[in-house]
Amino acid sequence: MRHDRTVTAPAPPTSGLPTVAPVPDVLADLEWRGLLAQTTDRAALVADLARGPMTLYCGFDPTADSLHIGNLVPLFALRRFQLGGHRPIALAGGATGFIGDPSGRSDERSLLDADTLARRVVGLAAQMRTFLDFGDGPTDAVLADNLDWTAPLSVIDFLRDVGKHFPVNQMLARESVSARLEGGGLSFTEFSYQLLQSLDFVELYRRYDCRLQVGGNDQWGNITAGLDLLRRTEGASAHALTFPLVTDSAGSKLGKSTGGGNVWLDPAMTSPYGLYQFLLNVDDRDAGTYLRLLTFVGRADVEALDAATAARPSAREAQRRLAAELVALVHGAAEVERVSAASAALFGGGDLRALDQPTLAAALAEAPSVRIDGEPPSIVDLLAGGLSLSRSEARRAVRDGGAYLNNVKVTDEAAHPVEADWLHGRFLVLRRGRRTVALVERAG
Repeated sequence: MRHDRTVTAPAPPTSGLPTVAPVPDVLADLEWRGLLAQTTDRAALVADLARGPMTLYCGFDPTADSLHIGNLVPLFALRRFQLGGHRPIALAGGATGFIGDPSGRSDERSLLDADTLARRVVGLAAQMRTFLDFGDGPTDAVLADNLDWTAPLSVIDFLRDVGKHFPVNQMLARESVSARLEGGGLSFTEFSYQLLQSLDFVELYRRYDCRLQVGGNDQWGNITAGLDLLRRTEGASAHALTFPLVTDSAGSKLGKSTGGGNVWLDPAMTSPYGLYQFLLNVDDRDAGTYLRLLTFVGRADVEALDAATAARPSAREAQRRLAAELVALVHGAAEVERVSAASAALFGGGDLRALDQPTLAAALAEAPSVRIDGEPPSIVDLLAGGLSLSRSEARRAVRDGGAYLNNVKVTDEAAHPVEADWLHGRFLVLRRGRRTVALVERAG
């Protein structure tokens, strides 16, 4: 099997994050944000962090073509440590991606081919560069790929130098393994995953003096296995810190859309408008949690927004701040202006003609739609077809002043769209009342 070097994404000098204040006490900030689940020895970790820049890492396997917003929890944690004066390593799993982590899964992953993995690692590396500051300074981030040290190992070397340090009874007792053994079983391939992740900790210690690994709470067993391997092979002690596995108020994993799919960072997979609307629509019970986890908004502002939500939930101040902050972090401040303008224009608060075609199409992607070929029927017929109304309901909407074409009130029941009405020569936007919207798209 071919193993190409994969982390080749261009390296901008600084992150895309806005300037934010340093974090003098990282652990206190993580705890307030709800990001501390377990540590091996908190007092020892506090003492080691106080001695100067500590190098820490978190791994990200290329399980998809893009990171999703749930991945921002550990990625932003790395950034918070960097703001606290420490050096983060963002590890792309070019090797572990070949195996697949069994943690939290009830079935075996499908194995990926080398070309797919290489492409995904490059994409993930480019995304991770957006959120950390890279360079040669003592707190500048490092981007690594575990394929670099895993691919050269022979099977014999791996079994002799790594495998001999892992008692099988301890491996069987780890929750990620025992849960699978009680269910559908576990292949030797996935059984070996914790050895590869443990080797990562040792190699990063050797190369960068890395002494802390962070990750989701489902990674606790894998992380502590790395601590054991580090102690046995190097005689060194280090630290582990995990974050809670975050779910929303409905019990869904962080970043799952209402349709059940992930909300991605890649704009081709989840548009900036789609991300903005997802955040605008989070439950009031989740808005404060998401502000803590997914933004760098300070404590005073978050708590003020919590109070505003409790006092005036309909204003959705916390959701608006969350949407603006996170879209700016992921896609840039200019995109916030575009998507907020699109959101307002779609419901009558702006000029639809001012929106570029991709933004308009994204804004209407989940709206009911009809496609027509040839001369369009009357607006009443379009309202009936696009908004699932009867013709009498559509006529009544026009008579009552509640029917709109491209945000312009329709007053004539016999009116037909004219050529100038087609937005970008292709779209018509129908609206009934304030919130019911549909799209008409011209074929061809």
